[in-house]
Amino acid sequence: MADERAPQGRPTSGPRKKRPFQRRKVCRFCADKQVSIDYKDPRTLRYFVSERGKIIPRRISGNCSKHQREITEAIKRARNIALLPIAGSHASA
Repeated sequence: MADERAPQGRPTSGPRKKRPFQRRKVCRFCADKQVSIDYKDPRTLRYFVSERGKIIPRRISGNCSKHQREITEAIKRARNIALLPIAGSHASA
């Protein structure tokens, strides 16, 4: 019968590529105590909203959990009074 082997292109086990060291992100609100989170400041809040209108997660933005919750609340309030769009702009086909 035929021998059972791994596909020719891939080794079954071998050295894995190591990821380059990435610098740990620091919460900019913890680092600079004078910067505040305000729902009336859409310019600051846009940094934490994607092009599609979604809130950027903590692991990408680098915020601590306390400030991420405050940012989320501020974005929702700004959306409610129409300072920020609820959904991002859609590209026409």
